[in-house]
Amino acid sequence: MRHFVFTAALLAAGPCLADPLPSWNDGASKSAIIAFVESVTDPASPDYVTPADRIATFDNDGTLWAEQPLYFQFLFAFDRLRKLAAEDESILTSDVLRAANAGDLETVAAAGEAGLLEIQSVTHAGMTVDEFLAESRQWLATTQHPDTGKPLVTMTYQPMLELLSYLRDEDFTTWIVSGGGIDFIRSFADDTYGIPPWQVVGTEANTVYAVGEDGTPTLSKEGGVTFIDDKEGKPVGIMRHIGQRPIFAAGNSDGDFAMLEWTTAGDGARFGLIVHHTDAEREFAYDREGHVGVLDRGLDEAAGRGWVLVDMANDWRRVWPDGE
Repeated sequence: MRHFVFTAALLAAGPCLADPLPSWNDGASKSAIIAFVESVTDPASPDYVTPADRIATFDNDGTLWAEQPLYFQFLFAFDRLRKLAAEDESILTSDVLRAANAGDLETVAAAGEAGLLEIQSVTHAGMTVDEFLAESRQWLATTQHPDTGKPLVTMTYQPMLELLSYLRDEDFTTWIVSGGGIDFIRSFADDTYGIPPWQVVGTEANTVYAVGEDGTPTLSKEGGVTFIDDKEGKPVGIMRHIGQRPIFAAGNSDGDFAMLEWTTAGDGARFGLIVHHTDAEREFAYDREGHVGVLDRGLDEAAGRGWVLVDMANDWRRVWPDGE
């Protein structure tokens, strides 16, 4: 393993080209990204990596788009729970389900991951995969963020969209590796990020195949989770779906720590990036405390491990595609 170290000579080696990251302020973070990409794509460089091995993985929530006050998929699940409960209150069989139906986020948060997975299981079951994809797309297209009022689909981070495009322009393959549900992310990843559904790794629900009486085959979501793509599960999910170690990994929380650790432990030039939410004015400021996007160990160890800690307030000229 050799972590990549930025040097001014690498940036001075070639001709001046158009800025590939115009929404990033000039500084150490932007310079390190560009220097790394130039090094691994230059055939004359000792760090050169063939295009087939230029794999970059990105967490989604809090890394590519916002995740406060709660992951968007769970806002979707809450809306769907209220809709289902209005038709049949008997589905509210636990305190966490009753709290979610009442909009009591504090009680839901206190239930932790188990409570969120229970809500997800109840609200996502009983649908074909095609029905789920269609409903997810429709919900994202018509729902506004509870705090900002922005349409959820516009709450992507412009600097990260530019980074995805820059890497692909340099023959990287970009993947989403998220703790979110794989089908939920697949419903918008191509339109939103230019990442096709087969390049999405996520938490997997119990899905079954059946042929109806009319001879039509379907895949249906039956509730329950078969694989959680979070924390130590992320490297496992990468190997299940990609089959090799990335050379670039980006996240924003300790849920991404294992993915960054495993990525940067490989041989040759490696890059780890953490988005640090420091901008309460344009987005949200949070790290060590909370129920979403907790960044504690990563904050302490990023520098020692050679990972780039992106300060959103200082490193990003703009946050959103439609404005500041």
